[in-house]
Amino acid sequence: SEKHTDEYEDVPGFCKSATIDEIKGHGYVLTPGRYVGAEEVEDDGVPFDEKMTELTAKLYEQFAMADQLEATIRKNLEALGYGE
Repeated sequence: SEKHTDEYEDVPGFCKSATIDEIKGHGYVLTPGRYVGAEEVEDDGVPFDEKMTELTAKLYEQFAMADQLEATIRKNLEALGYGE
């Protein structure tokens, strides 16, 4: 269960209470990313090259599936008299 308190707490990637000095240090630019930052992401232990190879293979499978689906949709539209 979540612990609820009345005390404010910065949450990386979500919210931050910036000081005037921090804002001044950024030239008074109020872009949230300058202050909020990014939340910490857990490392899953899979090396980048391995993960990228896996994801690229999956993407190419999905491209092939998209091509098949497009061909089927075009064929069905043509059968209904709406094709090119």
